Amino acid sequence: MSIIERRKPLTARVGIVSVGHHVYWGQFEGLLEDMHRKAAVLEGKVACHGVEVVNFGLLDEAQGTYATLPRIRAADLDLLLVDMVTYATSSTFGALIRALDIPVVLVALQPRAALDYANATTYMQLSNDDFCSVPEFAAVAVRMGKRPPEVIIGTLQDDPVADAEIAEWCQIAKVYRSLRTARIGLMGHVLEAMLDMHTDPTALTSAFGSHVVLCEPEDILRHWSDPDPALVSAKKEEILEFFDTPDPVSDPITMRLTDGDLHTAARAAVALDGFVEEKNLDGLAYYYEGLPGSETRTLMTNLIVGNSLLQAAGFPMCGEFDIKTCVAMMVMDRLELGGSFAEFHPIDFERDAVLVGHDGPHHINIAEGRPAIRSLRKYHGKPGAGASVEFNIKEGPITMLGNTITSDGKFKFVVAEGESLRLPVPPTGNTNTLGRFRPDVRTFLKRWVAEAPTHHYALGVGHHAETISKVADVLGIESVVVAQD
Repeated sequence: MSIIERRKPLTARVGIVSVGHHVYWGQFEGLLEDMHRKAAVLEGKVACHGVEVVNFGLLDEAQGTYATLPRIRAADLDLLLVDMVTYATSSTFGALIRALDIPVVLVALQPRAALDYANATTYMQLSNDDFCSVPEFAAVAVRMGKRPPEVIIGTLQDDPVADAEIAEWCQIAKVYRSLRTARIGLMGHVLEAMLDMHTDPTALTSAFGSHVVLCEPEDILRHWSDPDPALVSAKKEEILEFFDTPDPVSDPITMRLTDGDLHTAARAAVALDGFVEEKNLDGLAYYYEGLPGSETRTLMTNLIVGNSLLQAAGFPMCGEFDIKTCVAMMVMDRLELGGSFAEFHPIDFERDAVLVGHDGPHHINIAEGRPAIRSLRKYHGKPGAGASVEFNIKEGPITMLGNTITSDGKFKFVVAEGESLRLPVPPTGNTNTLGRFRPDVRTFLKRWVAEAPTHHYALGVGHHAETISKVADVLGIESVVVAQD
């Protein structure tokens, strides 16, 4: 299956500061040089994960920390790794953790898997004392009013567990930068009577850093009214190359994709692309019906194909005005897990599973096989008709991320892991997959509801609840992983 490339590359700026104890250098000749060599290994490990690395050198006493702190604060970092190359007094760390409001991770990677006890020396111990001051640093963080920092523990070489944690934190840094620099469009209004959809844009900016750009349907309509025929033609070719167009099966409201619906979907996608570029957006949540028979209604109800293409290219689009789920979809996408717009559909008690999906938008890069487009005579529960996207999520592990709001107006991540089954789904022109969740579907759904999520969530591939929980911690947001046993 073809994969749609990202519109913008993911990036982040990761700082590294090494710490040690200045008294050692005069006592043990060559130790300082060894510590710099250790630090260079970590820098190389980080740099290979598509991030910009800023190395602030080795700090070995409080005076150096205070002198370096302005440079660290000015670097606009998304993550600071504190490389515990040997024991260091917490005076080298206290000023950092007190002043910085960014994710900080302590990295304790010793060169040896174990000391050569029969031939051990103090020099050898100090060279492998990476963990020694981690508890001290954690205690000082708490006394400075901060959470204990996360810790990566392992060996400097040949440690796939530690290497995976470094990669994970680089990915989290990309999420952090994406959220805090994002411009997310908000257009239209909540679908009538969905009380769980209302979100305060200021609260969203406060929690995630994203700027909410208030948009009008006319902003897209301008690009719809007089499109470039060459762009529309090229978009038709792109759609037909990427999507299958099957005959209808059992649902009387579905048809094989018509030429008219293809043209409308391509024209709407071109208008959407132009609007996104004009507004310099990184995501969009929308819902707008327009008057019956109007050009606005035709346009606004035919964004499904265009927004599915954008979603796969790393531009989360969320229907039904659900901007908080748009954020959840962005988190999923920046972790490179997908992030389709989803909700629960009928339960399959025979297979102990439940259908999860939606009528759009969809992250078509996580489809099982080639996604399809069907023409629908009507969109259920909403006005309009036209082309709609249908596919199964990839078979295997899946993760759900709901972004809900508590009674005191705070955001809360509700996370769960399950399995996508390779089984038939309704041929209705919507995404769906049969999801199986432990310990059984009834118990799981009761536990999910008990966390008071909104009815939408982002759906991605793989099991990544632990990583998403770390993202929540970085953002200072409550998170809960729904119990499975």
